[in-house]
Amino acid sequence: MKEMITVNEVSKLAGISIRTLHYYDEIGLLKPQHKTNSKYRLYSGKDIEKLWQILFFKELDFPLCKIKEIINNPEFDKNEALKKHKKLLLEKRKRIDKIITSIDETIMKGFEINMIKTFNNENFEKHKEEAIEKYGNTAKQSYKRTSKYSKTQWEEINEEANTIYIGLAQNMDKGASDETIQQLVDQWKNHITKYYYDCTLEIFKGLGQLYVEDERFTKNIDKTKKGLAYFMKEAMDYYCENN
Repeated sequence: MKEMITVNEVSKLAGISIRTLHYYDEIGLLKPQHKTNSKYRLYSGKDIEKLWQILFFKELDFPLCKIKEIINNPEFDKNEALKKHKKLLLEKRKRIDKIITSIDETIMKGFEINMIKTFNNENFEKHKEEAIEKYGNTAKQSYKRTSKYSKTQWEEINEEANTIYIGLAQNMDKGASDETIQQLVDQWKNHITKYYYDCTLEIFKGLGQLYVEDERFTKNIDKTKKGLAYFMKEAMDYYCENN
C-alpha cells in the first residue's frame, strides 16, 4: 500500500461508505493523521490498522462509544485484542451453526420447544462484557473524577502537569535513566493516578507508547519541547522495567 490513501480509496478498500468514514472522524473514533492543502482526508497505514480494529469490534456488535473507549485506552493490547476477537467470533460461529441446524431440523420434522435454545447468546455476551470491562475501566474512572473538577481545580492540575513537562524537558540531556528524570516520571505516574485513574505499570507503559503512536499526543507534549514525547516514552519504559 502506498504511504497515504484518500477517503475514497479507503471506502473501496474496506467496503464502507465515505459518509461513515466522515462520521468516524467527526466523533473522534478515526481521525486521519493528515489532510491535503484542500482539506481532503489522507489515511496512513496506522489509520488503516486502526480502522481494521474498529471493524473487528463492529463485527462483534460493540457500540461505537465502547469501541472508541477501548481502542483509545492506553492499556489496549492489539495482540490480546485479536485473541479476544477470535474467541468471540468462534462463539458467534458456534451460535450461527446451531441456528442453521435448527432450521434444517424444523424443515425436516417441524418446530420443537427446545429449538428456542439455539438463540441463547449467553456465552457471547459474557465474553463481550469481559472485553468492555477490561478496557473500559480507566475511561470510567477518568470521567468519574474529572467531571467533578472546577475551573480552578483544572488550572491547578494543568499547572502541575506543565511543571512536570518542563522539568523533563530541561533535563532531557541527562538521559532517560537519570535519577532526576526517573523522579519526575514517578511524579507523572502519581499525577495520573491522583487526578484521572489508577495508573498501573502496565497502563503507564501503554500510555508512553500512545505518546509516540498518536500524533495528537505527540504534538501536544512537544509543545513544551520538540522530542519530549519520545523522550517521555523512553523514560516511562525504563521506569516500568525497573519498578
